Amino acid sequence: MTTHREPLDSVLDTVGRTPLVRVHAAPESVPVYAKLESFNPGASVKDRIGKYMLEQMLDRGDLDPGGTVVEPTAGNTGIGFALAAGQLDVDAVFVVPERFSLEKQQLMTALGAEVINTPTEDGMGGAIERAHQLAEETDGAVVPQQFANPLNVEAHYETTGPEIFEALDGEVGAIVAGCGTAGTLMGMAKYAHEQDPDTYVVAVEPEGSLYAETKGSDVEEAEYKIEGIGTHDPTTNELFEPDRVDDIVRVADRAAHEEVQRLASEEGHLVASSAGAASVAARAVAEDIRDGEIDAPHDTVVTVFPDSSERYLSKGIYRSFEAWEG
Repeated sequence: MTTHREPLDSVLDTVGRTPLVRVHAAPESVPVYAKLESFNPGASVKDRIGKYMLEQMLDRGDLDPGGTVVEPTAGNTGIGFALAAGQLDVDAVFVVPERFSLEKQQLMTALGAEVINTPTEDGMGGAIERAHQLAEETDGAVVPQQFANPLNVEAHYETTGPEIFEALDGEVGAIVAGCGTAGTLMGMAKYAHEQDPDTYVVAVEPEGSLYAETKGSDVEEAEYKIEGIGTHDPTTNELFEPDRVDDIVRVADRAAHEEVQRLASEEGHLVASSAGAASVAARAVAEDIRDGEIDAPHDTVVTVFPDSSERYLSKGIYRSFEAWEG
């Protein structure tokens, strides 16, 4: 169901169909299942949008063969796009804030892409601005705009959502996932609500992120170590639809870090901080369903572990919380 049993023609054919595995620390009566996206060829959930978005853009004529994609990215999206670009006769340039994982930037380069760094203090907003400048200066270049392009959501509506419902025979009570661009959660939520409008949907963000403002919460902005999810400016995350979300759970850096280490030592999951945050939130949702505080159509919770901890070893993800650079 979620494995490849026949020879495949291209690495792109291995994108998706990732395993769905139980998180054993969750309540027995309300199991939590995690989509292990490190099983993708580029080892993250972003391989899905790299393949899907570039194929769709080429088919629609938004991008010409031999053209160039220029994308602002924290890293995994760059790897996903670079992987697809290399197989689809497209050049790739990525604009990455300096503070993000060195491993990710090395992998983008290995896949044939060009990486351009912007100052950490300029955040993703600075990377987005620089990407558009580069695209204007480069013939045949386009910016896929993962933060705003509906194809991001569509990729997960067409792949991740159906895979989850197929694996659980449609018995999905709640979907809990971290929000960076929000494409993963929105695509899964859209598909889930078409199967059962009562599916409970939870967005996960770090403490210090501001997604909760979109649901009317008065939250304090702060820096956070959890990488790949959260936002300091919800207006740049155009794909997020607050009305599709029942709740937004904020997870502290320390809790996510502790869960990353627990998942490795107790359950054999070598995952990163965004997965740690997702696991903390998903387990809490499962407990609330068990205790009758959340009314879900089924006693199951599904979350996503977006990538592997190996991308973050240089930042001390398995060291003490104080030594973890985030």
